[in-house]
Amino acid sequence: MKFKLTSLEKAWILYDIGNSAFILLVSTILPIYFNYLADLKGLSEVEYLAYWGYAMSLSTLIVAFIGPVFGALADIKNFKKKLFTISMVIGAICCALLGTASTWFVFLAIFVIAKVGYSSSIVFYDSMLTDITTKERMDAVSSQGYAWGYIGSCVPFGIGLFLVLGGSGMGLSMTTSMILTFLLIAIWWVAMSIPLLKMYQQKYYVEHQSHLIKQSLKRLWTTLKNIKQDRRILYFLLAFFFYIDGVYTIIEMATAYGQALGLESNGLLIALLMTQIVAFPCSLLFGRLSKKYDNKTLITLCIIAYTGIALFALVISTQLHFWILAFVVGMFQGGIQALSRSYFAKIIPADKSGEYFGIMDICGKGASFFGTAIISIASQVFNSVNIGVGMLAFIFIIGLILFRKSASISSSTGL
Repeated sequence: MKFKLTSLEKAWILYDIGNSAFILLVSTILPIYFNYLADLKGLSEVEYLAYWGYAMSLSTLIVAFIGPVFGALADIKNFKKKLFTISMVIGAICCALLGTASTWFVFLAIFVIAKVGYSSSIVFYDSMLTDITTKERMDAVSSQGYAWGYIGSCVPFGIGLFLVLGGSGMGLSMTTSMILTFLLIAIWWVAMSIPLLKMYQQKYYVEHQSHLIKQSLKRLWTTLKNIKQDRRILYFLLAFFFYIDGVYTIIEMATAYGQALGLESNGLLIALLMTQIVAFPCSLLFGRLSKKYDNKTLITLCIIAYTGIALFALVISTQLHFWILAFVVGMFQGGIQALSRSYFAKIIPADKSGEYFGIMDICGKGASFFGTAIISIASQVFNSVNIGVGMLAFIFIIGLILFRKSASISSSTGL
């Protein structure tokens, strides 16, 4: 029987298409423009990289602290949509304002706020999965979200890339091209959010109480203690901390890795776009496979594949090797992210999804420093970028062991 999405599921997926354009912008064009602004003020390459890293770390740290608290607030009746809307609007407005920044410092300040808005909206968005579909459909719906997010984000990104690279031929300055690009991404983000804002209704919730912040913190503390008792959730969060760190590190460090190997910039950009395009059908494929195989098996397959990807990095030396790496990453990137989201949604209490996804976000955000640190240290110790990236295999192996531990534990929630 052909899988058919409901109107609400389609609306939820559209937000993946909207927000993915922003995160693709962050990983590609934003660093280039920040480098342009930094160069205008005479910042060295070392200072440029340091300040960009500080901004990324600060936004991650802020969300790691506020995510679980806001997640707990979002579980209160009729609060989830409100908090989601606020965070999305803040992110989109600041995205549009990035083009108005005249100095690198103002640019970074606006970027941090935009990134916090984006990341906060994702916590609420992910937790909506329990409200917009059933447990039986979660794997397929989550996979479709990532799939269409990958391919959909290429539309505004492609236009923006054309403006940035070809703007001079149309008489546009770098600043004007960037203003138009940021505005386009912001409009796309908001436009893709409208159907979800119109249709979403919070299905699972806790009742409104007095002293909202105090009660939310109390519930969050209780949840943290309960996680220690539910070993299935505990082991999954520990596993997620490790293997998703490896995934995020490969995504974030891919361009820097290629440049360190001396590969040509345009070739790296093509590889990035290829990853997005390949991830589209492969994410859909994992959604279809989830109907035949349980997601524990599929997540295990993805982690093993990423271990192989890390080991393959040991021998990369040419542009062709890098394209092969990008292609294989695209095959499994959407699957591991989508199935992890739906696996977690199935094993947590539906009425506390905001709290739990806020905690899950800590594991994802908190781990983001681990893989990059391993690559940096190993590269210096062994004087080899290839060995540095190859060391990520150990992270995936630890994640695999912990995930299989989670998968083997029976739970009353069932899968």
